[in-house]
Amino acid sequence: MLANISLGLVELSSIARGIETLDAMCKAAGVKPEVHQAISKGKYIIVISGPLGEVESALAKGAEIGGNAVVANHIIRNVHAGALAALNKKVKPGKIEAVGIVETKEALPALFAADAAAKAAFVHVAEVNTGKGIGGKGYFTVVGEPGAVRTAVTAGVQAIGEDAVVSRIVIPNAHEHIGAAI
Repeated sequence: MLANISLGLVELSSIARGIETLDAMCKAAGVKPEVHQAISKGKYIIVISGPLGEVESALAKGAEIGGNAVVANHIIRNVHAGALAALNKKVKPGKIEAVGIVETKEALPALFAADAAAKAAFVHVAEVNTGKGIGGKGYFTVVGEPGAVRTAVTAGVQAIGEDAVVSRIVIPNAHEHIGAAI
């Protein structure tokens, strides 16, 4: 299920430069800031939404203004509704059969990978954490049938590359108490 909007993601190593970049991005195009906050290690993350062309224009301006402070940037064309719904919050699944978790070195690649995972297999995105309170890293959690979870985790890792991943786990027959942890 696609949300029919695009997302632009920018992660910067400077809070001040992040706020300046957010301002320039919003002035450059008709986009809506979805997330803009300081996270651990003095970094600043920006997630904007809007039509593809507007997001591309704003992202280009963000890369220009952010300069060498840009740690990561991605564009998600036609974001999956499940990834967007789980952004920085937990969305409880009905039944937990298998659980997949991908932990990323930087915050925003977790959202990019979660979108790819949700598009690759029929899974429920339970959470996408973009760095708040976890040392500037990111992670996402998916649940579903074991084969679908394996496919989703693999697709998420492939979308961002092995070098961006700290850890990836698939728990094929998760214990019922795992629901409280995810």
